[in-house]
Amino acid sequence: MRISIRNATKVITLVFLLLFAVEPSSAGETAGNKESDPPVAPGSDERRSKSGYESVGDFGGPTSVRGELEEEDRIKEPAFRFPAIDTALQPWFDTKKDLNDRLGLQFGVHYTTTFQGASDALPGADDAAASGIFRVLGTWTLLNRDGPNKGTLDFSVDHRHRLGTDIAPSDLGFDAGYLGIPAVLFSDIGWALVDLNWQQYLNDGRTGVIIGRYDPNDYFDVLGYGNPWTAFQNLAILFNTSIALPDAMLGIGAGHWLTDQWYGLATINDANGVVSDIDFFEGGAEFYSSAEVGWALSRQDRYTHNVHLTGWHADERDDAGVPESWGFTTGMNWTFDDTWMPFFRAGWSDGEAPLMNQTATLGLLHYRANRSDLIGFAMNWGNPSDDALDDQYTGELFYRLQLSQNLAITPSVQLLIDPALNPDEDHIWIGGIRIRLTL
Repeated sequence: MRISIRNATKVITLVFLLLFAVEPSSAGETAGNKESDPPVAPGSDERRSKSGYESVGDFGGPTSVRGELEEEDRIKEPAFRFPAIDTALQPWFDTKKDLNDRLGLQFGVHYTTTFQGASDALPGADDAAASGIFRVLGTWTLLNRDGPNKGTLDFSVDHRHRLGTDIAPSDLGFDAGYLGIPAVLFSDIGWALVDLNWQQYLNDGRTGVIIGRYDPNDYFDVLGYGNPWTAFQNLAILFNTSIALPDAMLGIGAGHWLTDQWYGLATINDANGVVSDIDFFEGGAEFYSSAEVGWALSRQDRYTHNVHLTGWHADERDDAGVPESWGFTTGMNWTFDDTWMPFFRAGWSDGEAPLMNQTATLGLLHYRANRSDLIGFAMNWGNPSDDALDDQYTGELFYRLQLSQNLAITPSVQLLIDPALNPDEDHIWIGGIRIRLTL
């Protein structure tokens, strides 16, 4: 079964027609939030969250377990009110709050779908893809709950699956002749243990250590816009493709706040780890390592007001036939008036492990005043690590419409200019729609 762009447009139109038949909310009517939402991290006022999940200013980014829990727990200012649904769901969030208060357990259940269609594809390849991700995630504070030196067990489990198409969106770029991924995470790997790690704070919370299974991308080269669940989707926009991007794997990392604004990070991980496999060091003692130094406005603002420099190294992977690579990246973003976030990142590398040896991204996010909607636009340039390929350019524009407290819909469009694997095409368009339900 294949989903055409025309059919996808009909579905989107029907959804919007049904939504506009629902009573819209007025500014300030949603309980607990009479102001515009902050850009990423919530404040410590419990009235701004459904279950009392608060930002602790740790070293994780918006896609870490705690970052994702905190963002989705914020009380939203949606486009429409569904009083009966909100009332029916309130016992669920009351139970979550009770478990957090009594046991230090925070958790969430999310389901996200993505549908994408490309204007062109390679001969015999697919031009449409769809998949869904069911995720259960949580963090359990087991040590020193009331003190700064907390010890927590973090976990997340996914089921990633296709939805009625021959390929998943993560493969659509290559079918179109594009060197990259137009929908990060949206694959067809089935069940996957993404996170299972222990995080320990030391030195009155100024030092953090993580050990176990985790995704280094959730902690290093982090900028506040980089969230494939709620913002951009293209790999080249979300991450720095001059890095030999690691997957969720076994490792150990540490971070320390040198002052109230300067911090340092370091990690070392199994270079052969993949999210779809829980084997450890299957290729032997081959490591991915990175180190970072950065400056933030404060600990709470690490990924809303941030400048950093990251260096990384990936060992040669003999069994996989991947040569040694290394490089440097830099990134910065700054949030103005809780509504505008310009951002920039660039990278340089040596070796064939990354997709790109040189890359740069420039973009802007805008948070709607008195609403929880989000608009984003970004452009990327990449010079492939394969010298036989020409430079490639990527643009992405999206609008996240917060329909209700727990449901958001995000139409998007991507422009792929001079796709590196399809020299016969000057540009390819990818239209998409993402639907996200969080509980």
